[in-house]
Amino acid sequence: MAGGSQSVVIKALAANLGIAIAKFVAAFLSGSASMLSEAVHSLADSGNQFFLMLGMRRATRREDAIHEFGYAGERYFWAFIVAVSLFTMGATFSLYEGIHKVLHPGGEQGSATVAYVVLGVSIALEMFSLSAALAEFRHIKAGRSLKQTIDEARDAVVIVVLFEDVAALIGLVAAFGGLLLTHVTGNGVWDGVGSIIVGVTLFGVAYFLAQKTKRLLIGQSVTPAQRARMIELVEASPGVRQLIHLRTMHLGPEEVLVGMKVVVGDDVNTRDATQFIDLIEARLRAELPILKRIYIELGAPEDPRVRMTAPTAAVAGDGTADGI
Repeated sequence: MAGGSQSVVIKALAANLGIAIAKFVAAFLSGSASMLSEAVHSLADSGNQFFLMLGMRRATRREDAIHEFGYAGERYFWAFIVAVSLFTMGATFSLYEGIHKVLHPGGEQGSATVAYVVLGVSIALEMFSLSAALAEFRHIKAGRSLKQTIDEARDAVVIVVLFEDVAALIGLVAAFGGLLLTHVTGNGVWDGVGSIIVGVTLFGVAYFLAQKTKRLLIGQSVTPAQRARMIELVEASPGVRQLIHLRTMHLGPEEVLVGMKVVVGDDVNTRDATQFIDLIEARLRAELPILKRIYIELGAPEDPRVRMTAPTAAVAGDGTADGI
């Protein structure tokens, strides 16, 4: 999964750097506001891919005394930064340029030939980047619906690149339409409208990605299917009489923190309980390798407040605390 994500980002970075340079040249020659918005958009996308790569690299660092659970969350942090930058650098600039152009059309400016050529090449390169993101997305989709796949995705990198590329294609079509209508009608308002469409599209994508990455950043649980399987494995483990609670949190796309409290049989001694716990951990990791850190607490089935007040539940006959 990590290798696939890195390949997607590298391809997107290469495509966007080439597109950004070409768009700036075309914007200068054509005087198109929508083309300039697209150039800034591609430049912002290139910076975003750099942030994603930085996050993937920093996430591989081992835990230390300052971050005892490691740095896997770096991928979520930088993905969130990407979502914010899409709004601040892309959407805001495009909306500003579009509104300014609508209010001050200025008529037709420059030759559009280069702009049309660059737009065509840009669409081709964006399709190349999108195809790589779609291939990885189909891999993680694994027969689920589109909504379910997005909701259950715990690796934000592929989702970010995929939606960036979709937004870029919509923006390119809008820029092409705005530029074409401007030169057909001689009215520069259409160029501004194209830039506004780019800005609105980027705003919508940025909002969606910010919501998605925020949930991951503050600690999202495993998927419902994974949780159900974990409960099934724990409750079927030898010695386990009851699973009181189970808590999970993704520290990173492939690293999950697990905490649970289980009740073992009354006749289970401390040594056997330790072996049962080790067995539970082994079974969980064998089935779900992403469960890197598992902490299991032994508990009693009844409310602990009841135990504290009930006179017959304080000490068992063998002198040990009841319900260990």
